[in-house]
Amino acid sequence: MTDLIAKTNIDQRLFEILSPVIEGMGFELVRIRLMSGNTPILQIMAEKPEGGIEVDDCAGISTAVSAVMDVEDPIEDNYTLEVSSPGIDRPLTRLKDFETWAGYVAKLETEELIDGRRRFKGALKGVEGDEVLVEIDHEGGPVTIGLKFDWLSDAKLVLTDELIREMLSQRKHAGQIDEAQFDEVQTFMASEDDAAANT
Repeated sequence: MTDLIAKTNIDQRLFEILSPVIEGMGFELVRIRLMSGNTPILQIMAEKPEGGIEVDDCAGISTAVSAVMDVEDPIEDNYTLEVSSPGIDRPLTRLKDFETWAGYVAKLETEELIDGRRRFKGALKGVEGDEVLVEIDHEGGPVTIGLKFDWLSDAKLVLTDELIREMLSQRKHAGQIDEAQFDEVQTFMASEDDAAANT
């Protein structure tokens, strides 16, 4: 069972080179992608084991990665390095992510057609063995299905009010935002909900 952290051969090679460096700094690698374009972008998403990452952490990872890349030189062309947090609507790249984020809405995509479709959207219901459980709408009602983790080609959380509130709560507990900032965003979200209800 391979994680979705690195999908292509070059991403796998980069993962092999860079994961020991990033993990050695005390971070978890969430995703690594070399995205093509006029100037390719090497995108690295990382976080602390307890979640979250600071700007200074990203800068530190960037410096360490650049040093290793200069020695290993796995990318022939010039490229731009982009180190970031996974964000709120984060990609789900490891089996444990589907357990961690159970209860939240996600979009999943499979490599092959499953019952005539490749895209699924619904509330995550955790994992069972090597299967990701997701509750989808089927013929007007909810049904929980199991998708083998190895079948997945992509998966990410969907931005919802519940997810935003959970991330805010986590950041408050981690000391990344203070009580006043937390209350300010909560008030703003409540007023948005009221406005939506009155339209």
